Amino acid sequence: MLAPVLAASAAVVVAYGMGGWYAVNVMLRRGANIWVDVDPDDRRLSPGIRLSLAGRRTPDPAEPVRWRQVAAGLDVAELPVRVGGRPVDALLLSRTDPARYRFRVLNRPAGDRDVGDWMTATGASLVVNGSYYSRDAVPDTPVVSDGRRLGPAAYQATHGAFVAGGTAGPDGARLVDLAGHDWRQVTGGARQAMVSYPMLLGADGHGRTPGADERWLANRSFLGQDGAGRIIVGTTRDAYFSLPSLAAFLPRAGLDLRLALNLDGGPVACQKVSAGGYRRDFCGRYELAVHGDRLQMLRPLVDFRRSSLPMALVAVPR
Repeated sequence: MLAPVLAASAAVVVAYGMGGWYAVNVMLRRGANIWVDVDPDDRRLSPGIRLSLAGRRTPDPAEPVRWRQVAAGLDVAELPVRVGGRPVDALLLSRTDPARYRFRVLNRPAGDRDVGDWMTATGASLVVNGSYYSRDAVPDTPVVSDGRRLGPAAYQATHGAFVAGGTAGPDGARLVDLAGHDWRQVTGGARQAMVSYPMLLGADGHGRTPGADERWLANRSFLGQDGAGRIIVGTTRDAYFSLPSLAAFLPRAGLDLRLALNLDGGPVACQKVSAGGYRRDFCGRYELAVHGDRLQMLRPLVDFRRSSLPMALVAVPR
């Protein structure tokens, strides 16, 4: 009986030494993550991933998006993604009117909240994972959270930012293409802001995913802004898309997007909606990468299927 307790205690100590309480909470909530070698036709990969790895990276034309209003100012939809008529993925979509919802960009380095915990703590109707974070779970990109600056002070940003409140107006939220702009000026005075990358759809109508490996596949989350100024949140149900293929698909998805910005992906690609009797509760499962000449998949040693989210974007009814 003593040996398992000592082993568990040792694991906690090692995790704390590597990444503080965030690493401990990740281990306790999801189990330690490891990279394992896979082949392109490995049966542990979803059919959509295997199809993408085989070079079938151009989906069929998108079906019409069927939006459903679940509360005033909040619509949801699920857009199937097919290749040769065969389902390979889907976009889980939420569309929010900033005049009716207040956005907050939040960071909790302890890593003790998952997507549902964030919803409970903030009273939000919509929660999605945020931008990238460091090994100790603080923002890796510039962030403004409730008027407080977080993340690196020195940073080269050439992709995009989400900005809400302050200079965006008391009821405003918008995406900004940072090409040719200083992120300090764009986020200055904002109540909420978050720099991220890459730009999946820029102001010039094109994505910016240079050098991205098409074999790097993962569950994806992104932010978009449509022609009416509404904020669209998207999370992929599977991991069919590389960043270049997602950037190519979004302008053809029938979402009337003007800008689209990628967020963090993989198991932390989470989206939860709770409004008007509607419920959506999703977290990703897949992240595939190329390390050297090895194709590897990120897998938890114990699959609890709930990711700790140190970075979150929430939308709270006004």
